[in-house]
Amino acid sequence: MPKKVNHISEADHDIVTVAVAAAEAHTSGEIVTVVAAKSNDYDDVALVWASVGAFVAMSAVALFPDFYRAKYDWLTGGWGHELTANQWLGIVIAFGVLKWIGIWLILLWKPLRMALTPRTIRAQRVRARAIDLFKVGTEAKTLGRTGVLLYLSLKEHRADIVADEAIAAKVAPEVWGDAMDALIERVRAGQPGAGMAAAVTQMGVVLAQHFPRGSENPNELPDRLIEI
Repeated sequence: MPKKVNHISEADHDIVTVAVAAAEAHTSGEIVTVVAAKSNDYDDVALVWASVGAFVAMSAVALFPDFYRAKYDWLTGGWGHELTANQWLGIVIAFGVLKWIGIWLILLWKPLRMALTPRTIRAQRVRARAIDLFKVGTEAKTLGRTGVLLYLSLKEHRADIVADEAIAAKVAPEVWGDAMDALIERVRAGQPGAGMAAAVTQMGVVLAQHFPRGSENPNELPDRLIEI
């Protein structure tokens, strides 16, 4: 069974740092590693679920008016006056608003909100976050545009690799498959540091093939694992 991973230890930091230094010893490429607790709060997902719930609730009242009128009579003990069309509409709207608020409050519990977020949306948000971080800390930060970012998002249980211009021109995205497999396998076993280190090793193999170490090989980007 996959193990839940919520944090990165100091030992994990050390393992990844050593792996990056070892991988870069054979290539002019520069590997940046970043781990985040999550990539997004998914507030918009909560709003969508609340809106859908309210719409469904109001639609149910419209489709089964007799049932809900009977409920109204039961709540008033049979002493409620006959509602006009406008009064009934007001009750339906109030019912929808209460349903919206109730669902929104429930989805303030972030684990449930994450569970109700479709996998495709989580993948898109992780990818977008990885690209943002790449643009800030890796893109065009090396002389030969040979930087590559390995990004792990713990809450979403997803990772991504984003490469600079020179690398992307020579290495197709699917080539990073072995690195991603190595990462996912160990993260599922509850070993995020070992997973990132294994991925870095595989990335180093690819980079060494296309960008072997030259006579001058300055360390242009940090080897340490960046935690955000």
